[in-house]
Amino acid sequence: MEYRRMGRTGLKVSEICLGTMTFAHGADEAEAARIVGACLDAGVNFFDTANTYNGGVSETMLGNLLRGKRRQAVIASKVFNPTGTGPNDSGHSRAHIMHAVEDSLRRLQTDYLDIYYVHHVDVQTPLEEMLRALDDLIRQGKVRYAACSNYEAWRLMEALSISDVHDLARFECYQPQYSLVVRDIEQEIVPACEHKGLGVVVWSPLAGGFLSGKYRPGQSRVAGSRSEEGWAFPMRDFAANHDETLAVLLEVSAELGRSPVQVALRWVLDQRFITSAIVGARNAGQIVGSLHAAGWRLPEPLRQRLDKVSLLPHRYPRSMEERMEERRNSAVRRG
Repeated sequence: MEYRRMGRTGLKVSEICLGTMTFAHGADEAEAARIVGACLDAGVNFFDTANTYNGGVSETMLGNLLRGKRRQAVIASKVFNPTGTGPNDSGHSRAHIMHAVEDSLRRLQTDYLDIYYVHHVDVQTPLEEMLRALDDLIRQGKVRYAACSNYEAWRLMEALSISDVHDLARFECYQPQYSLVVRDIEQEIVPACEHKGLGVVVWSPLAGGFLSGKYRPGQSRVAGSRSEEGWAFPMRDFAANHDETLAVLLEVSAELGRSPVQVALRWVLDQRFITSAIVGARNAGQIVGSLHAAGWRLPEPLRQRLDKVSLLPHRYPRSMEERMEERRNSAVRRG
């Protein structure tokens, strides 16, 4: 297992992070124990949950399973989604954040979170209010690093600027969706994260199972899969040529003698800006298969084939400006 620094911080996390959305939704306590055990045995030290995954049961199960192993684990949780029916039971107001973190700490049986994500965009709460609350939690020792998920590039940059101006703890990690069939973040978000030194921890690197080998080009539903149940399958975000990309993935996997899961995950992990990829599982067999994506590299010709088929066309303004340096340099008379 490879360990990578979280952005500019000194925190090191495993390149594969266990996502626990399936805990109590596909994986019962006994199966979750086998999943966590397999991850710990493989060197995984990074665990991702959220306060509303399955009504908080995911946090509770993870807390039970990591009891006595807290110092071995980097635990990330999130805040935004409704935890009740009251007007202050959701979002990123100071009121909700302060209540939500205490509930997460209790369920996880710990006195601190390593990483605390703001889960979504809250247009009703000023960024200053949210960032001040997170800064207070870090100063109190209840959170070690603040992070965000699903932010647009401009909003991320605005939040970082506010933190700099007011000397507040800033976001150190960004969590987006990313896979061979969802590469949008490369256009604006990745350059922002690289420029500001944020770690990038991606969710759905297998595109909700579409890249797992269960599907063939042209298929959108498979019996017994999440697509049949209608959850966590983000096809609305897929690139238009997702079937072509899947076909090449299956070819490359066959050539390598590795599963599509391992190749799709390895392609994500081989991107220079990736800190870790979040992988979930319903059973220990699935997670063991995913863990075999660690510790090797895609051969360059095969990586380039996957890059080429899945590459998104540049959008404006980059599509217009990408050759402007060449134009400027070629206008200079030499000699």
